[in-house]
Amino acid sequence: MTDLSMAVMRKGPPKPADAVARIHHDSGAHEMRDPFDIGDALTTLALTGEPVTVYPRGQDFVMARIDSVDPKHKVFTLELVGDDVLAEGQAAFVAALGGNAKIQFELDANWAIVADRPDLVQLPLPDVCLVLNRRAEPRLESPVGMNYGARFALMGKVFEMPLYDFSRGGVGLRATPEQAMELYVGKKLDGVLLEMGSSLVITADLEVRLLRPFRTFLLGQQVQVGCRISNISMQMRQSLERAVDKVQKRR
Repeated sequence: MTDLSMAVMRKGPPKPADAVARIHHDSGAHEMRDPFDIGDALTTLALTGEPVTVYPRGQDFVMARIDSVDPKHKVFTLELVGDDVLAEGQAAFVAALGGNAKIQFELDANWAIVADRPDLVQLPLPDVCLVLNRRAEPRLESPVGMNYGARFALMGKVFEMPLYDFSRGGVGLRATPEQAMELYVGKKLDGVLLEMGSSLVITADLEVRLLRPFRTFLLGQQVQVGCRISNISMQMRQSLERAVDKVQKRR
């Protein structure tokens, strides 16, 4: 399996200003219960170094980030920041996921401090997570059996990736692990050709906002590449909006 850690630019240690508020129970969040999906989401947080805000009961919030995930033994390791100490007992863990979503889970367990590393604690993987999606635009899955893809040049290489969803403000691409090695969150992709069916090609500049490893039955290890459209001509934007409206009407 290809090591995807080089494909993501990991963030530095989190600061108190990076704290993320808890998800309210009436916010419309949905539950994630599949162990694979939960392990996958926490692995993404470990790869990106995304700040995790921990809210222990009866204690001020503590900033941390996930150091590693061990799905086989159903545990993950949390890296605490500075001299913060995490009290044992119930706590809520909240983090941003992909820029437009938040994930939250609660644990009530005794923390196991990693030997010779007082800044690391080992915790059990949660059984359930709350996920709150806050997309600026609803994403539509690309129609089955039609040509939807992206083509662009980067560092002298030509990349072609299937486009599996899109909206007026962004697109989702599917990359191989080898292709993802050339990308990182914040990477600008200029002059991307987006093929939207058999008769429409749109040119736009994209910015990578999410890299999320996942596995499929047929293709094996893949990487979700979520991109925001950062620059597009008015004519191209109108064409994109017509394409979105066309797919929405079909559904």
